[in-house]
Amino acid sequence: MIVEPKIRSNICINAHPEGCAKDTLRQIEYVKAQKAKRGIKSAKEGGNGPKTVLVLGCSTGYGLASRISAAFEYGADTIGVSFEKEGTETKGGTPGFYNNMAFDKAAKEAGLKSVTINGDAYSNEVRDQVIAELKKFGTKVDLLVYSLASPVRTDPETKVMYKSVIKPINQSYSGKCLDIIAEKLTEASAEPANEEEMANTVKVMGGEDWKLWIDALTKADVLNEGVCTVAYSYIGPELSHAIYRDGTIGGAKKHLEKTAHELDAQLKASLKGSAYVSENKGLVTRSSAVIPVISFYLAVLFKVMKAMNIHEGCIEQMERLFAERLYCGSNSEMTTVPVDAENRIRLDDWELRDDVQAKVVENMNKTTDENLAEYCDLAGYKHDFLSANGFDVEGVDYTKDVARFDVI
Repeated sequence: MIVEPKIRSNICINAHPEGCAKDTLRQIEYVKAQKAKRGIKSAKEGGNGPKTVLVLGCSTGYGLASRISAAFEYGADTIGVSFEKEGTETKGGTPGFYNNMAFDKAAKEAGLKSVTINGDAYSNEVRDQVIAELKKFGTKVDLLVYSLASPVRTDPETKVMYKSVIKPINQSYSGKCLDIIAEKLTEASAEPANEEEMANTVKVMGGEDWKLWIDALTKADVLNEGVCTVAYSYIGPELSHAIYRDGTIGGAKKHLEKTAHELDAQLKASLKGSAYVSENKGLVTRSSAVIPVISFYLAVLFKVMKAMNIHEGCIEQMERLFAERLYCGSNSEMTTVPVDAENRIRLDDWELRDDVQAKVVENMNKTTDENLAEYCDLAGYKHDFLSANGFDVEGVDYTKDVARFDVI
């Protein structure tokens, strides 16, 4: 079968197995090159990086990039958890299914331990599976990455399913969106959330589940002394705050940050550990394509940052997180993790620079359907949109038949 991207409502609903695998390998090669360039030593080579890393939400985006950085730049053994639809001989799986297969294969070839669990990371059953695998490893977790981004979560105790929403609070919101396929601007709007929707979004995307993981792993005695845990978040520009930072998602992210403070104190007291939220750069995701303003903003942002030579994708961001924030001690004069006044790691520092934001706002105000290509990075945005599902990846022959969908 010839596999071409199927796009519905600005969302790609299928994946190309070889494309996903090749893009995963591209990220692996990037961190290998950075390891050599920076002169980083793995923990096994006497460096200060992590030996055992658990990544919750390991299959795509920042989670996958984190796992790749931990394994192939720092030599860590990893356990990854994600919930994927597996491919069969005749039917395709999700992008993460193929990404995980490619990662596990490369890790094995590199002599690294790698276990990937396909299951609901919010469930107690998966927590038990992870603990059992860690005990098989015979080591304890040095770093736990919390990178879950599901729109739904089932409470492990009550079994009630909660759904998150991306809505403003107290007032309606409207803004321009970029239709990347039609290459035109459209108008999108969102009505304000009610109290139940606000609470449900915090339940799904706040810090409750992160704390459940830390508590379960602590009780099972599988966290190492000095353990670090980091969760990922996004603040974004002021122009998006009404729909994002000050909306339902922002409420959940603020709860995540509050949880980080609680976990930091808890881990410091028990294991001399630490907990952080890393505020990362805006990137193309399934959700960002349909949030009012965000897709348009990102397309303009990418063009501005590329012109300034400071643009980063997932793997560049996570490699910088590891090498210049979490484990910078052996390669610089810094001995502690650099954070802001709220104890947050700021990887959005380049995106939110005053000169970057001023240029982005200026260009957004100038943009029309007629001059879209002048101010928006249409090619770059479209590439990121497609490559997340294994399409538009360099070195893949998309005219070639895919014989099976359960292998790469």
